Amino acid sequence: MPAAVECGGRVLADDVGRRGVDAGRRKRDNLGMDFEVIGTIANIEVIAVGRSIRELPRLRRVYGAGRWRKTKGVATVRLDDGLLCKAEVHWYEAHGIGKREMKIKRFLT
Repeated sequence: MPAAVECGGRVLADDVGRRGVDAGRRKRDNLGMDFEVIGTIANIEVIAVGRSIRELPRLRRVYGAGRWRKTKGVATVRLDDGLLCKAEVHWYEAHGIGKREMKIKRFLT
C-alpha cells in the first residue's frame, strides 16, 4: 500500500501510478489530475535509452523516430485545484521532438 504525503494540508498518495498523457504545457496524469510544472525541473536523470524503453515502438509510431530517453526529475507542480506540491515527474524525450507524456510518479515531502 502506498504511503501518504501531506501537501498544503491535503493528504496525497505517495505513488500515483504508471501512465500519463501528453497534453501540452498542462499535463494530466493517470488519475485524471491536471498539473503544470512550475519553474525548472531539478535532479534530472536518464532512466533508460533506446531499446531499453518498453514503450519505444509506440513512441516511434505516435511521435516519430528519434533518440528516445526516459527521464525523471524533481519539480514543483501546480495541481488542478491550485495546490503547489513538490513531485517526482517522469517523461519521455527525444532530440527535435521534445518532452512527451509527462506524469507525476510520486509526491515528495
